[in-house]
Amino acid sequence: MRVLFMGTPEFAVESLRRLVEDGHTVCGVFTQPDKPKNRGHKLAFSPVKEYAITENIPVYQPVSMRDGGALDLVRELAPELTVVAAYGKLLPEDILNVPPYGSINVHSSLLPKYRGAAPINWAILNGETETGVSIMYMAKELDAGDVILQKSTPIGAEEDAQSLTVRLAELGAEALSEAVTALAVGTAQRTPQDESLQTYASMLSREMSPVDWTRSAHEIACQVRGLIPWPCAATDVVGGEPVKLFAVRETGEETAALAGTIAAVGKQGIDIACGDGKVLRVLELQARGGKRMTAAAYLLGHPIQC
Repeated sequence: MRVLFMGTPEFAVESLRRLVEDGHTVCGVFTQPDKPKNRGHKLAFSPVKEYAITENIPVYQPVSMRDGGALDLVRELAPELTVVAAYGKLLPEDILNVPPYGSINVHSSLLPKYRGAAPINWAILNGETETGVSIMYMAKELDAGDVILQKSTPIGAEEDAQSLTVRLAELGAEALSEAVTALAVGTAQRTPQDESLQTYASMLSREMSPVDWTRSAHEIACQVRGLIPWPCAATDVVGGEPVKLFAVRETGEETAALAGTIAAVGKQGIDIACGDGKVLRVLELQARGGKRMTAAAYLLGHPIQC
């Protein structure tokens, strides 16, 4: 099938790679414009652009999808199907309707739950034990189109958003391959979403970082896991300086210490009392201006008295 692909981050690369490996003709790739990166502000390619270049796929980076230029380009490319995966831009209906097989999206949640920009993060933040991917027809409303197929997967008890994203990218590519085959042979399902069950996964912000230790150990653990790699959960109760938390563990142990105080320190980590009387063990952290390290390594240079 002749496919136009639209995507930007690493998550989308797996889907694009699978289309290529399955033998489809990818007539072009739309991706976000190059952005300045690091201190030198050198323009950096998106992961999707980097992969497309290695496969000699034409890359297009329209600034606007609504000025008519993008529509003309899509018509010129004449795709049979458009596949979107974390593109980062909303598509007007006239662009969605160009391909005869329509436009479909690889979304990293079990729709109608977690529509929006950060479904993987919010599934973890909310303590979900299962998530998945949905392949759906795109519609005018955000992530509200009919579902073609879904694949589910459990969320590991200590799995963070970064590692879960990698797994869902692979699962999404697998689901996409099945969906495109079904479309080609005319067996694709079309299941409307139940609007009464829809939830929204808003964009993340730095305001979500500070840890409130009066919450339960489980809630804080979900916060830490859900905010990796950005903006990261942060606290100043460790050594009296701001640190980002990268790995924690619910020990199940109880403590009489006040919430937000250090209950114990040692080679295994830094134990902090939470609002439910349980202990949360910090395993990895990063001090301001420093590198990510184990709690044991941090303690070597920052002795803490309980």
